[in-house]
Amino acid sequence: MVSLLARLPWSRPEDGERRRALPVMWLTVAAVAAVTVAGLAGLALAVVVVQTLDPTGGLPVGGSIALAARLWLLAQGGELDLPSGPLVLAPLLLTLGIVWGLSRASRGVARTHDLGTARDVVRVGGAGLAVHVVLTLLTAVVLDSPGAGVGLLRSTAGPVVLAAAAIGWGLARESGLLDSALDRLPGPARPVLRGVLAGLLTAMALCTAVVAVALACDARGYAALSGSLGGAAAGAVGLLALGALLLPNAAAAVLGMSAGPGFFVGSGTLVSVHGVTLSAVPALPLLAALPDTQAVPLIAFVSQAVPALAGLVAGTTVGRWSDPADGGSVIAGLAGIASGALLGVVSGVLVWIAGGTLGDGGLAQVGAPAVATAITVAAQAGIAAAIAATVTRWRSLG
Repeated sequence: MVSLLARLPWSRPEDGERRRALPVMWLTVAAVAAVTVAGLAGLALAVVVVQTLDPTGGLPVGGSIALAARLWLLAQGGELDLPSGPLVLAPLLLTLGIVWGLSRASRGVARTHDLGTARDVVRVGGAGLAVHVVLTLLTAVVLDSPGAGVGLLRSTAGPVVLAAAAIGWGLARESGLLDSALDRLPGPARPVLRGVLAGLLTAMALCTAVVAVALACDARGYAALSGSLGGAAAGAVGLLALGALLLPNAAAAVLGMSAGPGFFVGSGTLVSVHGVTLSAVPALPLLAALPDTQAVPLIAFVSQAVPALAGLVAGTTVGRWSDPADGGSVIAGLAGIASGALLGVVSGVLVWIAGGTLGDGGLAQVGAPAVATAITVAAQAGIAAAIAATVTRWRSLG
């Protein structure tokens, strides 16, 4: 009897866990693949429609789909090897769309299945990451050609970082692991993080407003440049869409200008509050926001208040969200300094991501210097945040 029982096929607990994990894996694979397929299809459809409506004869359908796929790669930090040199410039609005899609898909997976442990989150997130990277690499291999090659190193590393951040954020937030991790941080940590987020959103909103004002001041230049590129109404819509995709990049460049270092559009064009140097730039209507003369425009001087205003918002957020057990006004002021310093670091990273290169020649540098922007934003925002957090905390304590 003992020998008979020993030969029975007993199941182990790990087998049940694997069977339960299998549907989660397939759901993750399907959700992440759907984001990639839907994103590429929607972007390709938009490009095909614009090119089809071009009366001068735009790109064929195959060329339009290839253009959309290249934009998809660039948005994830990819690199295109053109005859004029490497093209590395992520249209950040499209990047944000990809991040949002992956995050929502991963949150949907976590919502339908109980991912209560870090091991479950890592397993499911790894499956989603692998699917996204494989699909992106397949797209890169298909697009690679002698006239427009694809830099596989950047086109692999970029999607890995982006998908890991987006999928990891969605899974950790929906499963509750993110809240658990934040609860283990020291008392003022949560208000500081809230302050950094509020300050960054404030800075980007103000910088976007600066770009809008600069474009409105030179609306004729925008219309003339858009009309000179042809394509009638369809061409204007396409250029407007491209400008919208690059609008966060322009706002990040303005953040570098408002902080002091300025921003480059090639080696010959520098715009800062200390002076303006102009040279030839690409024929992109969005660049009509650049100054027309060597004089520093008034809006550039006004934009110098952006880091301080962002710091004030960050400090006020820290003061309002501080818990009574976190301490008094002095602790709030120190937390405000920390939020301003972190805001500078995040601003530097954002400026670095928003910049890039448009070839080996005069447009090899596009965007604001990341390190200088981080240091200056941290200094200005840190002082303003310390004052705002101290005053706000003092008033809340009565």
